[in-house]
Amino acid sequence: MARILVFGDSIAFGAWDREGGWVQRLRKVIDEKNLSGTNYYSLIYNIGVSGNTTENLLERFEFEAKQRLKESEETIIIFSIGINDSAFIHAKKSLLTQQKKFEENIQKLINLAKKYSQKIFFVGLTAVDEPKVSPWKEGRSYKNKYIQKYNDIIKSTCKENNVSFVDIFQEWIKTDYKSLLEDGLHPNSEGHKRIFDTVRNFLIRNKII
Repeated sequence: MARILVFGDSIAFGAWDREGGWVQRLRKVIDEKNLSGTNYYSLIYNIGVSGNTTENLLERFEFEAKQRLKESEETIIIFSIGINDSAFIHAKKSLLTQQKKFEENIQKLINLAKKYSQKIFFVGLTAVDEPKVSPWKEGRSYKNKYIQKYNDIIKSTCKENNVSFVDIFQEWIKTDYKSLLEDGLHPNSEGHKRIFDTVRNFLIRNKII
């Protein structure tokens, strides 16, 4: 038995997918497996909050995790966070979270997660349709060059800590990724399905589900 905790932002939460997002799609697969009559049984919790940055997630991580843990069951922690950190804030003429601080925050999340689990995964960031999100709401813009940099920071920090990283950005940037976006920033239903497929396949290869 296992409990899978997915922490993240609005994309993890499932914004703009008619089926509830990639985490909800993953839950459907897990629920079907739970009901298949085999000995498999897992629970998945979507703990995504719209607008969250790594700083926001650090503030709530331990409290949220503790509410869902059970000592007799294995814990698996998945992070899907960082795109909001990479936003360019026009009033400040700087990124919302500076790169060094972002790297520190990712390291802190890994350190905290290791208190509860040895199975920790990061799902990488998604590309954006820049003309639609530059500028974006609240006086901010999203640029793929910044998103890629922050995606690389997550990837390298994971490598240093022997934590698995599922790269979405590099997969998307090679395709017609703009067709996978609802509003230029958030994935549409097809975009969420693509993320779900990638994450599901990764979890199957690693014998998590």
